[in-house]
Amino acid sequence: MKFEFLKEEPHGTTKAFFLSSAVWMVLGTTFGFIGAIQLVAPELLANIPWVVFSRIRPMHTNAVIFGFVGSGLIGCAHYLVYTLLRSPLYSEKMGKLTVWMWNLAVLFGSLTLSRGYSQTREYAEWIWPIDILVLAALALMFYNLFQTARRRQEKLLYVSVWYVFAGLVFTFFIYFFGNAVWNPATGSITGMPDGILAWFYGHGIVGLFLTPLAVAIAYYVIPIVCRVPLYSHTLSLLGFWSILMIYTHIGAHHILQAPTPTWLKVIAITGSVAMLLPVSAVLVNLWLTMRGRVANMHATIGGKFVFAGTLWYLLTCLQGPLQSLPSVQKVTHFNNWVVAHAHMGVLGFSGVIALGGIYFILPRITGRSLHSEFLAEMQYWLVLVGMAGFFTVLTVAGLIQGHGWLQGETVYRMLPQIHIYMVLRLAIGVLIVSGAILGLYNIFMTLHGSRGKEGSS
Repeated sequence: MKFEFLKEEPHGTTKAFFLSSAVWMVLGTTFGFIGAIQLVAPELLANIPWVVFSRIRPMHTNAVIFGFVGSGLIGCAHYLVYTLLRSPLYSEKMGKLTVWMWNLAVLFGSLTLSRGYSQTREYAEWIWPIDILVLAALALMFYNLFQTARRRQEKLLYVSVWYVFAGLVFTFFIYFFGNAVWNPATGSITGMPDGILAWFYGHGIVGLFLTPLAVAIAYYVIPIVCRVPLYSHTLSLLGFWSILMIYTHIGAHHILQAPTPTWLKVIAITGSVAMLLPVSAVLVNLWLTMRGRVANMHATIGGKFVFAGTLWYLLTCLQGPLQSLPSVQKVTHFNNWVVAHAHMGVLGFSGVIALGGIYFILPRITGRSLHSEFLAEMQYWLVLVGMAGFFTVLTVAGLIQGHGWLQGETVYRMLPQIHIYMVLRLAIGVLIVSGAILGLYNIFMTLHGSRGKEGSS
């Protein structure tokens, strides 16, 4: 019996992950838009159980992190590994199987959350059977790419390959421990250790899953678009090893105002500030590679997205160490400032780079140009302006909340003051959702539409 959805085809795994990413971008941003509506008019949806804010919010975050951004980055990772190693993917059937497992995990995760089944921990809300499905998919991805690497013709392992394998390995283990998979009933442990474990995972899923894969794509795309060698391979490895050594232990800066052990707070704050080292190593290396060739980056839509993503990476990683300082966190924590920061890291940095990787690679795996360069440009500006709007509006709202609470105001008295910002957030959300819809149409038509003119091979 043949399974059509597992059929062998050139670049089939990458194509399937790209289409999955586009679909989940529409669904994930729509979930977020529904949540934004409830922050403006809580009674508008008549408290329909499966879209109340407590359910739609984790549906949004998980669909965006794992569905949209995760699928896009993983699809790019599969392409760049076998391209850089000059070896075909070990098994396209296994790759297709991981696509289905990944999508089923996100789908069932969204459905179970909508029904109220949750482990109630940040970015780890999915219940135990879905956790097992995610871990199995990650293990198969690693095996498939590892076997590809074993059969490689290119002996040099370019830094993008290092980041991909590190991202898969670290994600598997932080997901396993962060979701307390050994405790299926609750997906957690107890007391303060559970808070520490939860933020080891919650911060790590961004820094050790999304970040390595996004950086891998930037290291791949930028030298090709600029048509020059990477500025420094030594600097690239400095950035690689330093992020793996530093990032793993800084999640506790999210719980400085909880009874976290003082020694762990000091380590988390120190590590957060030290993150300036790997970030600087990456960005200096990438920007010196494109020195005098920024016009090249803006000449292609994939390059434009990746370049914008590096700028958001800089802003995210300047803000991160700043807000880990206790004197700053007194004002910025537990309010919309943190929401702005999270959007900047997930959508602004890794999400925008994922889109850049997709648009850069699509012509190379289809053998023809994008269905519409104009629609891709439209999506670029909708996402860029929308992200800038999100950051500005939510940062201002967060500062209003934080200063009000610092002066002794209660939560409910601050709500009228930030209502206008929630309205603006909702309006800006229209841009993001519109960009997602345009992207889905464009990517689908590029993959399955009528054949256009020939693209890059």
